[in-house]
Amino acid sequence: MVRGKTQMRRIENATSRQVTFSKRRNGLFKKAFELSVLCDAEVALIIFSPRGKLYEFSSSSMQETIERYQRHTKDVHTNSYKTSEHNMQHLKHEAANMAKKIELLEISKRLKKLLGEGLGSCSLEELQQIEQQLERSVSSIRARKNQVFKEQIEQLKEKEKALTAENAILCEKQKKCRVPGYQSPNRENETLTCPERNQNSDVETELFIGLPEGRAKRLLLGN
Repeated sequence: MVRGKTQMRRIENATSRQVTFSKRRNGLFKKAFELSVLCDAEVALIIFSPRGKLYEFSSSSMQETIERYQRHTKDVHTNSYKTSEHNMQHLKHEAANMAKKIELLEISKRLKKLLGEGLGSCSLEELQQIEQQLERSVSSIRARKNQVFKEQIEQLKEKEKALTAENAILCEKQKKCRVPGYQSPNRENETLTCPERNQNSDVETELFIGLPEGRAKRLLLGN
């Protein structure tokens, strides 16, 4: 007799459901045991019946297997979180770069339009906006230029004041050098040493006619 295909749905009859549970539970335990022996695998199996009764199988220690499972799932979750975080940061970085590129493209388009390029696709309203923008830009440039001119003029005035003050100081020094009776310390030293030099360097300039002996006697009588 050929067995029919079992339909995957809840068995309504309670007795049949309990019998099927017992048979399949034992078959599952048998397969778990064979898997652990044949393949040298660590197998743990936990089953709760419809009434809440616990059935379990473990090839070694159920507690150690459960702890090993918890450590493994924790590492997997941690690595998964790190990977997700890394991917998120990468996506944020890519989005920021893309936004910068789009912004640069928009700026480039606006600059080209301000330079009078690529105006063929502009509407009348866009052309008016570009014109107003150019007028505001020219006004700002002129205001800045006038400000720079004023700053340069103020700097030149300050330099002129400094040069005028320096020129006045030099003129005052020159006037002091030209005042009558003003002598430098070197001139005073020369004046003080002149009498001594004159005394040591007196020269007889009187005219005398006659023999040298008479002249010598006359000098002795004079002294």
